[in-house]
Amino acid sequence: MEILGTTLRVYVADLEAAVAFYEGLVGSPALRFERGGVSVAAVGCFLVMSGPESELEVLRKVSATIAVSDVDAAHASLTAAGARIVAGPVPTPVGRNLIAVHPDGSVFEYVDRKPAV
Repeated sequence: MEILGTTLRVYVADLEAAVAFYEGLVGSPALRFERGGVSVAAVGCFLVMSGPESELEVLRKVSATIAVSDVDAAHASLTAAGARIVAGPVPTPVGRNLIAVHPDGSVFEYVDRKPAV
């Protein structure tokens, strides 16, 4: 599995104010999408999210988002190493993802930029 980078998760009440700050900080516009009632803005290495607390409570359990070259390869590597896949791989607005629980209990999202087949 090739790890390309990580994304920091930021949960906010006012998405518009937060996005303006992060766009200014990073110097590039946000890529926006909605998922499960949560508004999301990807700005550089930040994933800024806002929505109902019931939805955010679940998302907060994920420590980080890890970009990989191929989610299927990540799935194989994670499973072989003893991780438990709890969701995915599934398509997202920007590629595919899966959620894995590592043997130590840490929860991570793994994403790639490959469109669903």
